[in-house]
Amino acid sequence: MKITFLDAKTVGALPELNDLELLGDLQVFQNTKASETFKRIQDSEIVITNKVIIDKKIIKKADKLKLICVAATGTNNIDLKAAEEKDIQVKNVKGYSTHSVAQHTFSMIFYLLNHISYYDRFVKSKKYSRSDIFTCLDKNIFELKDKVFGIIGLGTIGKEVAKVAEAFGAEVIYYSTSGKNSDPVYKRTELDDLLKTSDVISIHAPLNEKTKNLLGLAQFKLMKQSAILVNTGRGGIIIEKDLVKALNQNLISGAAIDVYEKEPIGKSNPFMSIKNKEKLLLTPHIAWASVEARKELLKGVYDNIREYLNSRT
Repeated sequence: MKITFLDAKTVGALPELNDLELLGDLQVFQNTKASETFKRIQDSEIVITNKVIIDKKIIKKADKLKLICVAATGTNNIDLKAAEEKDIQVKNVKGYSTHSVAQHTFSMIFYLLNHISYYDRFVKSKKYSRSDIFTCLDKNIFELKDKVFGIIGLGTIGKEVAKVAEAFGAEVIYYSTSGKNSDPVYKRTELDDLLKTSDVISIHAPLNEKTKNLLGLAQFKLMKQSAILVNTGRGGIIIEKDLVKALNQNLISGAAIDVYEKEPIGKSNPFMSIKNKEKLLLTPHIAWASVEARKELLKGVYDNIREYLNSRT
């Protein structure tokens, strides 16, 4: 039985990858172009993909394919209807990155609230060595205590972020993007109310018809001038050019972005033209990617394949 991993580079070089060899004849590609996909999977019973697209055309031709393992939570790169029509199972992995995303979210928040980059440069530039006092108060630092912490999307990750925010003494409120989530622990508000009252806004929602372009210039104008915005959810929820306008016009204090409408971002992405770079923190879609999370992800893929194999016997 042949197992093909199409984009192993997306999970990194971890020993857990070798465990997949115990399940079948494993071939691993670091990355796969669209033009290469069918040729690489045509003889495979099981395919593992993180972001490589397996569309209807490929599924129709892949006669040996029985299981698609998505090395992620989202399955938007798979034509699920076409897979179902051919009786091909599609299995994803949930919950592996909850703690990793929550941790990265707060690392971004504190980078902005504590002006980490500025003060690091202040010391390393030897300005601190020339100071006539023991400290530096050039940039104001703010605590999370007693601040309103607004969460857009109170799913598993959103709830973990809420717990940490509470531990720092913040008041947590949330907006349900689906309109279905109701949590008795935290106050649920409408989006406009959340935007108007929150000191920190953190996005943990999926990208769908209800969340695409959810936040644009009109929404940024509702926010406090002192507020910061963090997106570790999905690119496309924020209108990127509008966020740059909001930052350049000082409508909000700062933003931290880990996910983008197009990934990797292009050289002409609006974020590249920000006037005050200290107001915007950018990371390359890494919130999910702690070593522990990636190991848990590969374990999930392994378990999904083993479950499929057990069902055959």
